[in-house]
Amino acid sequence: MTSLVAVSTYVPTTVAIESLQDELALSAGQLRRFRRMYGLDEVCRSDESEADMVLGAVSKLDALRGQEERVRYVVRAKTMPAANPYPVDPMIDVREALGLTHATLFTLTDHACASGLLAVDLCGTLLAADGDPDALALILTGEKAFTHSAQVIPDVAIMGEATAAVLVGPGEDQDTMLGYATTTLGGPGGEVILDDEQAAEFRQIYPGAVAEVALEAIAAAGLTADDIDLVLPHNVNKISWVRASAALGIARSKIFLQNVGTTGHCFCADPFLNHHAADGLGLIAPGAHYLMISVGLGSTFSAMVFRK
Repeated sequence: MTSLVAVSTYVPTTVAIESLQDELALSAGQLRRFRRMYGLDEVCRSDESEADMVLGAVSKLDALRGQEERVRYVVRAKTMPAANPYPVDPMIDVREALGLTHATLFTLTDHACASGLLAVDLCGTLLAADGDPDALALILTGEKAFTHSAQVIPDVAIMGEATAAVLVGPGEDQDTMLGYATTTLGGPGGEVILDDEQAAEFRQIYPGAVAEVALEAIAAAGLTADDIDLVLPHNVNKISWVRASAALGIARSKIFLQNVGTTGHCFCADPFLNHHAADGLGLIAPGAHYLMISVGLGSTFSAMVFRK
């Protein structure tokens, strides 16, 4: 079994989406659509480096303090394969700053924005193979929107800059992962950088593909859609989740959308940002079953079921 031992987040300053109109080359019509139809109000932006933002999330991870020697893996789950010229790797400095130089460090980008869920599954597999019940893995998510193609998905989402740190352990003492499903479709909407026509194709396949992978994860957990108490989605926009809710057969009231209008789509960090926020609001009761969903351009659809 794989468990989320602790989740912490770092959410920097938010700015109104209107302040980004020129930077993102949005027309007045596109801006109105993002606000009125998609439910975006503000997005996260920071002047800090990506490394400092990651450290900001880890600094709030109280469960890590005093347990550093137990961390066997440090995993950087990212959407963008590279944000620094070779051989610069700020994560080496992050690992050193955290006192984790003994841990194996690597990066996952294979599933784009769904790489965070992939990292949870992979860390669970590695820890189980190691056979040490006290070992831990640290997953670091969220990144800088440093180019135009990384700042906006045409007519889908505006990207935000927030980070999350996730401590993963073997066993079932904490939030236990019960089921995981993922699929990469390719084909229409399968491009990583979308033009308007490709974005329209992606929107077309989105609700059905989300529902299919989510129901597969729910079945793998031995549950039905009626057993899901809360859905923690990625924060692309609200209207996409209205459509996905109908395809899933899960009430919209069970989908946690409070962060969509205030953070933007923060790459791989979204499900964990939503976990931290929902848990802080008391929305994840002991024994509750919740579903994390994340989608990466390319196009990878992933879902993971947990029991609190």
